Amino acid sequence: MNQLVDAVLVLLILTGFLLLGSSRLAACIRAVAIQGLLLGFLAIAIQDGQLTVVGTLLPLVSATVKGFLLPWLLFRAMREADTVREVEPFISYNLSIMIGAVGLALSLWLGQHLRLPSQPESSVLVPAALFTILAGLIVTVSRRKAITQVVGYLALENGIYAFGAAVALEMPILVELGILLDVLVGVFVMGIAIFHINRQFDHIDTGRLTSLTDRVR
Repeated sequence: MNQLVDAVLVLLILTGFLLLGSSRLAACIRAVAIQGLLLGFLAIAIQDGQLTVVGTLLPLVSATVKGFLLPWLLFRAMREADTVREVEPFISYNLSIMIGAVGLALSLWLGQHLRLPSQPESSVLVPAALFTILAGLIVTVSRRKAITQVVGYLALENGIYAFGAAVALEMPILVELGILLDVLVGVFVMGIAIFHINRQFDHIDTGRLTSLTDRVR
C-alpha cells in the first residue's frame, strides 16, 4: 500500500511541474483535474483498509467535483473567452520550473523536519503537499490570464487538501464539505468575472487592467 501511495504522490508532483511548464490552458486544466482524482484516491488509500461509508463517499465526491465539475467549468470559461494559451507570463516557464525544483528540494527538507501530530502514511506526503501549494502559488501570481490564475488557485487548494491528509487521517465531514463549497463558489465567481471581463474588454489579460484610467469627470 505504501508503494501505491508513493506512486500517487509522485504523479501529484509531476502534475505540479506540468502546471509550471505548460503554456496551454487545456493542459493546465487537465493537470488540476488529474490532481483532484489523485487526491480522491489518496484519501481512500491512506485509510489502510479501515474504510467507512463517510471515509469512502466523501473522497469520491471530492474527486468528482475537482476532477470533473470544476475542470468542465474552466473549459467552458476558456471557450467563452476564446483563449487557448498563456502568453508572456510574468515569470518565464523555464524559470518557473527552476523555482519549482528549488521548492521541491525545500519541501523535501521541510518534510523531514516538520513535527506533525501524527505520522503520515508516506514520507513523501508532506513534501508533495507543500510542493503542490508552492506550484499553485507560483502559477497564481506569475500568470496573466485570469483562467490560469484560477487554475493556480485550485492547485493551491489541492495542496492544502493533501497536507490535511498528512496531518489527519479522518477530517470532519463539515470541514471537507466547507472546503469543497469554498472552491466551488470561488470558481463560479471567477468564471463570471472572466466572462464579463472578456465581453467588455475583448481579453482576459489581467496585466492590462492596471492600465485602465477613470475617465469619469
